[in-house]
Amino acid sequence: MTGWGMATVHATTMAPTKLELLTGWLPRQPWYRGFGTPALSRAGGFRLDDPAGEVGIELMLVSDGTGAGATTYFVPLTYRGAALDGADAGLVGTSEHGVLGTRWLYDAEHDPVASAQLLAFVAGAVEAQHQSESDTLDPTVGRSWTGDGQPRAVELVRVPEPGVPTAGRGAVEVDWTRPDGSTARGVVAVAR
Repeated sequence: MTGWGMATVHATTMAPTKLELLTGWLPRQPWYRGFGTPALSRAGGFRLDDPAGEVGIELMLVSDGTGAGATTYFVPLTYRGAALDGADAGLVGTSEHGVLGTRWLYDAEHDPVASAQLLAFVAGAVEAQHQSESDTLDPTVGRSWTGDGQPRAVELVRVPEPGVPTAGRGAVEVDWTRPDGSTARGVVAVAR
């Protein structure tokens, strides 16, 4: 893809930052394993394009803590220029983007555009984009689909574990960086 697309990554600021928003949001999730306020750091991720060019889709991994006790979470986000009707339960927060203005950040599980693009990725219809480089594919993101036709649903693995096999007919597998600098790889989404 060339030209203006949602995979365009702007060199700008966001206030509050994504990690600041996630620090307040993450402890309220039922799959959060920590206690108190998380100490988050970026661990990896990738992007998917919205074919309409309206919604930013970033499938992030963040680590909470340091050393062997750190937990990695899969927190896919969407960025929108206006509130998404009916998705209040998935709102992570709003942020001021230095180029695009106010952005509404949602847990991608609550965003139909992200769900459709993740299904399309598993089926091989779209490609993963690099998390921090514009218009650049990310070939490290793995996908598999052994079912007939298109996958019907994708279940997110919120706390991915290295080497845990998928229980579905398809999966999305990514690398992430642990707080100690080592690399792990595991399944972040299971397709059915």
